[in-house]
Amino acid sequence: MIHGAWMLSSYSVEVKSNGRTFAPMGTQPSGYVIFTPEGRLSFTLAADGRKAAETNDDRAKLLNSMIAYTGTYQLEADQWITQVDVAWDPAWVGTQQVRYFKINGDQLTVTTPWRVMPNWPEEGLTRSIVRFQRCMSENI
Repeated sequence: MIHGAWMLSSYSVEVKSNGRTFAPMGTQPSGYVIFTPEGRLSFTLAADGRKAAETNDDRAKLLNSMIAYTGTYQLEADQWITQVDVAWDPAWVGTQQVRYFKINGDQLTVTTPWRVMPNWPEEGLTRSIVRFQRCMSENI
């Protein structure tokens, strides 16, 4: 069952043109995805080492060191489809975001379809590979 809170354990991105993988949010990013039984999802992922901004330039750079969105979701076989109503990137609002998932015990592995990601458009088509650990009561 996917309902509940899941804590990020790893995040990498694969580039379609050459198969290269990279860790755009560093080696120790943090984040959660939360699925409610009522059909609402909240996804937040932040790069490791984020610091409070001191200048407007710093604030602009912070946009590329996180991913966050929420909306309603539906499950279809090995996919969850989110109808986004709030997002860190306004271009995502009103879109459907498809994710493929597999649950193995308390591990959730998520992959995105190939797409151009707003945080690193220069890479071309990429897909994210995100792994989560189910939160137990002591993790909350």
